[in-house]
Amino acid sequence: MALFAGLSTCLGAALVLIWGRPGRRSFSFFLGLAAGVMLAVVLLDLIPAALTYGSLLQAILGFAAGLLLMTALDLIFSPENRACVHDYRYLKMGYLIAAGIAMHDLPEGLAIAAGFGEPAHLGPLLALAIALHNIPEGMATAAPLAAGGLSPGHVLALNGLVSLVTPFGCWLGLLLIKASPAFLSSLLALAAGAMAYIVKAKLLPECLRLHPPMAYLGLFGGIVLVFFLNLFF
Repeated sequence: MALFAGLSTCLGAALVLIWGRPGRRSFSFFLGLAAGVMLAVVLLDLIPAALTYGSLLQAILGFAAGLLLMTALDLIFSPENRACVHDYRYLKMGYLIAAGIAMHDLPEGLAIAAGFGEPAHLGPLLALAIALHNIPEGMATAAPLAAGGLSPGHVLALNGLVSLVTPFGCWLGLLLIKASPAFLSSLLALAAGAMAYIVKAKLLPECLRLHPPMAYLGLFGGIVLVFFLNLFF
């Protein structure tokens, strides 16, 4: 079930590839949708869970670590080092989104493992909710990569690698099911910090530059989607 939840990332990427290279309006919507999903997941899921499983200090330190990690990745993939590559900023954005989603998927896998613990019936619901979360995340990863000129095969391969993080996290969670809750708290906060950086530094500026109305529509749609997933699951 964790593998199914992870592979839904590939489904989102495939939808983008079937539709072809996105135009300005659709690309802005996809990025806004990703920003809304990530922002809502950070505020409604990751930060509250991190505070539940650990202390405020642990959550703050984990959040700061996520910000610093993504800042370092951003500097490594700096477009100044690849100025000769057309639309490299989109490739960098896609890689950063993939990295943030992978970090987010690891605690999701741990959550699925915990859901099959006590009470066990939460496991399938968590897997379904995470699968639905991952579809727009896969779309958000594929859209900038396709816009940057990456081939469809490479886009799917990258999303496939990201999708494997969820079952790996579930496997790890089964091994660490009785570990200290503080470990899970730090990991959840780390993912929150990474995703917050991506939303603030990458997704929102770019989607608002391309087409503000579609960006706001996507942002609102992403927030509403996660809100209803949390409401029903």
